[in-house]
Amino acid sequence: TYILSTAPWDNRSAWSDKLDWVKKHLGKSAYKRLILTHHKDLNRGDFLVDDRDKNGADQFQGELIKFGSEKFSDWEAVLHYLRQQAAMPG
Repeated sequence: TYILSTAPWDNRSAWSDKLDWVKKHLGKSAYKRLILTHHKDLNRGDFLVDDRDKNGADQFQGELIKFGSEKFSDWEAVLHYLRQQAAMPG
């Protein structure tokens, strides 16, 4: 599992702020799994959870899970869906 995020170019602290957030909420080891990019479609995976379809999210080759949408309105809904997908055979 990798963490993809985008930070604005004109906000110098945004890059380090994202790293600090990941360390605080996901643990120190998670920062090595953080990828800051403006081209999320260049990364490969089965799922991308994102609240926007910008920065390549709309061209991601796996399934885009649109956080905040009607179907995925909160993290509980996202986790429920991902757990269902993990339990499916095949």
